[in-house]
Amino acid sequence: MSGAGDRQMVMTLNLVIWRQAGPDDPGRFETHVAKNITGDHSFLEMLDVVNEDLIVQGKDPIEFDHDCREGICGACSLVVNGVPHGGQSRTTVCQLHMRNFRDGDTIFIEPLRARAFPILKDLVVDRGTLDKIIQAGGYISVNAGSAPEANSILVPKESADYALDGAECIGCGACVGACPNGSAMLFAGAKVSHLAALPQGRPEALQRVVAMVDVMGQCGFGNCSNHYECQAACPKGIDVKFIAKLNREYLKALAHGFAARTISDLGQPVED
Repeated sequence: MSGAGDRQMVMTLNLVIWRQAGPDDPGRFETHVAKNITGDHSFLEMLDVVNEDLIVQGKDPIEFDHDCREGICGACSLVVNGVPHGGQSRTTVCQLHMRNFRDGDTIFIEPLRARAFPILKDLVVDRGTLDKIIQAGGYISVNAGSAPEANSILVPKESADYALDGAECIGCGACVGACPNGSAMLFAGAKVSHLAALPQGRPEALQRVVAMVDVMGQCGFGNCSNHYECQAACPKGIDVKFIAKLNREYLKALAHGFAARTISDLGQPVED
């Protein structure tokens, strides 16, 4: 039997994978066997091997989402053994290698589970609701024109570091899938915070946070209940301090008359 450190040993793994033909299909778990897997295979490469066998057998391959395979885009968000991205610290599924498993292991593979992320097929979910949050205010609406002089707007290093910590979020949705309430507040908090920390983002800060929180509610995301699962599952280590910043920015907006809703309204229907 090969161990977790035996990268060159060939493994056979039992995969229990969620299969669902479409959004209206009830879905079910199927068991598949992954053969001739080495520790150097990434998790997605292992799924590629399984799909090649399925195609040879004339069966439908397992649908899963991916793009960069470098831990940059976040498209590969899967739930592995109950944990988004597999539970390795600051590691996306595409960076998860099979040397972390043992020969004969049974691995459960599911899509992200959240009301705001409907399943399209098998392991692929529609995360377009995150795009809607960004479209609501995750930007700076200025006439950029040509590139400005670098020193025309001075940004303190502390503010720049804070903003870059928030900007590191790749929008994979793992925080939503890990949260018992399906909350997107870590995602939205990171986006709100990194713009609010910069002088270019301050003029629209109040209306930005109101718009983004309202869209979160409309899309069916839940409220934060301080489980901290979002931070634990995040492949980029986004800190929950950004949720606190989101709350503070929203309270500022309320104080200035920008909104009538509260953070606790998240997940509740929005009246027309």
